[in-house]
Amino acid sequence: MALVTVTNVDKVFRRGSEDIRVLRDLSLEITEGDFLALMGPSGSGKSTLLNLLAGLDRPTRGQITVAGDRIDSLSRRELARWRSRHVGFVFQFYNLLPVLSAERNVELPLLLTDLSSADRKKHVANALEIVGLSHRARHTPRTLSGGEQQRVGIARAIVTDPTLILADEPTGDLDRKTGDGILDLLQALNTEHKKTIVMVTHDPHAADRARRRLHMVDGQVSTEMAA
Repeated sequence: MALVTVTNVDKVFRRGSEDIRVLRDLSLEITEGDFLALMGPSGSGKSTLLNLLAGLDRPTRGQITVAGDRIDSLSRRELARWRSRHVGFVFQFYNLLPVLSAERNVELPLLLTDLSSADRKKHVANALEIVGLSHRARHTPRTLSGGEQQRVGIARAIVTDPTLILADEPTGDLDRKTGDGILDLLQALNTEHKKTIVMVTHDPHAADRARRRLHMVDGQVSTEMAA
């Protein structure tokens, strides 16, 4: 069953007097439980597509449906509410708040929900246990390694039990061994926890962990390969 449907999407950015067309009549489907790697050269539209799927930006033309919701037609307030329920985002450079402990960083998305403080603590503890960092819950980012910081970032992404995990170069700032640990974790989230994951990467080694690979060129899908 298609969890995500992208139909005839264009994305145009205005730069001065020039229109930059980043996505061109792009269509694709992502099934529930998929692990999709988006590959392609810089400027091919990978991160733009990821931002559209997250509801962080809107297409210039076309439709995007995620979990039955037409997110391209939602208001800004509706999109914010939708993201809090459906999207977990993993960033290349972690984006952790340095003054907060790991558990407080993980808790941040839950502050947008109606959960009680006690329930938030349970969700945070569960997320940190899944990524293997329960013992580092009260450490601040500066006392954590890069791999541990990314695990905190992943715990933050999954703490709301999102429909879709979107990862933008999640191993791009890590050495190969540490990156492999992060890829192991993403694979476990996909296979054991049945999470649907879309990952942008330049690294064929990382893309090999996905179930499918899409190669993008000039804002369009050029080839698709099973991983």
